[in-house]
Amino acid sequence: MTDAATQKAREGEKYRKMLESPVKPLIASLAVPSIASMLCTSFYNMADTYFVSKIDTTSTAAVGVTFATMAMLNAIGFFFGIGSGNSISRLLGARKRQQAEVMASTGFLYAFLCGLVIAVLGNLFAPRLATLIGSTPTILPYAIQYMGVILLGAPIMMSSLVMNNHLRFQGSAAFAMVGIMLGGFLNVLLDPIFIFHFHLGVAGAAYATILSQFVSFCILLFMTRQGGNIPIRLGNMHPSWSILKEIIAGGIPSLVRQGTQSLATIFLNVSAGVFGDAAIAAMSIVTRLSFFAASVIIGFGQGFQPVCGFSYGARKFARLRAGFWFAVKAGTVFSLAAAAAAEIWAVPILGEFRDDPLVISIGIRTLRAQALTFCLVPLTILTNMCLQTTRRTVGAMLVAAGRSGLFLVPALMVLPRLFGLAGLVWCQSVSDICGFLLAAVLIRGFFRQIPKTDET
Repeated sequence: MTDAATQKAREGEKYRKMLESPVKPLIASLAVPSIASMLCTSFYNMADTYFVSKIDTTSTAAVGVTFATMAMLNAIGFFFGIGSGNSISRLLGARKRQQAEVMASTGFLYAFLCGLVIAVLGNLFAPRLATLIGSTPTILPYAIQYMGVILLGAPIMMSSLVMNNHLRFQGSAAFAMVGIMLGGFLNVLLDPIFIFHFHLGVAGAAYATILSQFVSFCILLFMTRQGGNIPIRLGNMHPSWSILKEIIAGGIPSLVRQGTQSLATIFLNVSAGVFGDAAIAAMSIVTRLSFFAASVIIGFGQGFQPVCGFSYGARKFARLRAGFWFAVKAGTVFSLAAAAAAEIWAVPILGEFRDDPLVISIGIRTLRAQALTFCLVPLTILTNMCLQTTRRTVGAMLVAAGRSGLFLVPALMVLPRLFGLAGLVWCQSVSDICGFLLAAVLIRGFFRQIPKTDET
């Protein structure tokens, strides 16, 4: 069999798998590597916090403050990756592979160029940016050290996210997992070496992150050429308004979601700063822990997204509906287990990060408050992903902006002023409840609009 025939056979096999395999086992098989990738990403982000926390509270707070910068880079990377990835899955479902190939390479190009601009401008204005995102005078020198290095890696980080999402949306989550996990393990290994052995401190954690991201980039670039996936090719890079418009429509909800998360992190840092560096450190640790748990739910959603895109493109609406509710139920079961663990073991969990009694005290209260409403998160996340993949841009943007923007930011502006530290602790739980109610209304409306049976 020729290479072209082999490639065609692989493409046909993937198409049949995405549209004919039993939906629950298919989503589960796609979710497992996606969950592993998300946990790994979250783990090595949390590793920076863990190892830096062994230095002192100020360094821990500095990494927490600059988490907003990482979130911004992720937001833009996911904007290009999911925006082009959503289109790729629908195009493949409609058997338009050539258009999908152009979309993949062009989306990669846009992300890389945008990363170059951010790397240059970010380092030119690093002190001002660090202050803007919540650095106090004591934190500022450490925040600049960490953030300056991270920004240099922006082109690699953002284009890696694009390739990762492209692989997922093609139903090749296992390929994406390999690149992410190998880079993540390398990050964890390099953190203590760069921080303590080379005595680089906070900057060492950033160097470890950037080097591991480069390794992931190389692996993901190789994986795009394996298993019938769409490769990144220079000849397929065709910047145009029509492609950019499609990326914007598919990616703007992700940009809004993660952009508002960055904004909320800044507001959280500023609000916590009123109560001292210990409060910022505590919020930083709990934020990383919450994202770690939410990574599993996001992984379920990422297992559902390619099924959603292929099914919508092929007009298989009953399959889409069944896949959505399976992912929501699986995510809810996990969220209940994670919440119970947080309530029971909050003290030893926080104690692993800092031995500062004030940091632990604030962190315990915040972690337990968030655990109480964590079971509401799965429906919110899955609704956002479903609406985004099916190009319900406005609805997806509303859900994306809901928890972190429409609800959390106002809560951070009001509750700490009214109730002090207790108000700060409960802000995110309040936003979880409001975000859930909004998502429930929008997903109900979506399922009323589409047919209950498949179209032939």
